[in-house]
Amino acid sequence: GGGRTVPGQDVSVPLLWRERIPSTMAWMSPVHFGTGDRVVEMEDSEVENLATSISSDVDAEFDTVIGHIEDIIMDEEFQMLQRHFMDKYYLEFENTEENKLSYTAIFQEYVNLLEKYIEQQLIERIPTFNMATFTTSLQQHKDEISGDIFDMLLTFTDFLAFKEMFLDYRMEKEGHGLDFSGDLIVTSLSKSSSLSPASNNLRHF
Repeated sequence: GGGRTVPGQDVSVPLLWRERIPSTMAWMSPVHFGTGDRVVEMEDSEVENLATSISSDVDAEFDTVIGHIEDIIMDEEFQMLQRHFMDKYYLEFENTEENKLSYTAIFQEYVNLLEKYIEQQLIERIPTFNMATFTTSLQQHKDEISGDIFDMLLTFTDFLAFKEMFLDYRMEKEGHGLDFSGDLIVTSLSKSSSLSPASNNLRHF
């Protein structure tokens, strides 16, 4: 009987091996899907991690946008766009509480020209940039950014800030004063403009 047992064991080895082949194949198939499941689980985990740190991510993204905006508005091309626009319309603005009907059209043209320019420049630098989202973030972070930059951005959404910018610019052009209320662009314009001695004298009034 022992002789038969040995061959029987010998036979059982290949039988087990043959049984392992389909079981291995069957095991590999769910592993493939299992890997997919695990990938999904990892993605879910990443989403959770993003959710917990989303505020810091948003803050970092906001800071990046502000940095780009600062570069854009200090660039000569933007400065020329704004200067030409203000030269075209500053005489329309008068320092009275009454607002002319023309102010609305000028304001709209200003937003369409300059805010759109900034937005296009930002999209070139940050393809996922969204102006509406940024505007919302701006209100939440207004205490964290430079006053000059905030005041300039405010001219796109706040008509009174827009009007004040024009009034300050007109005062500078006519030499009546240099109270720029921290407006970045107007301040930069004052540095580049040459006031005559007569205008310098008028500044004291």
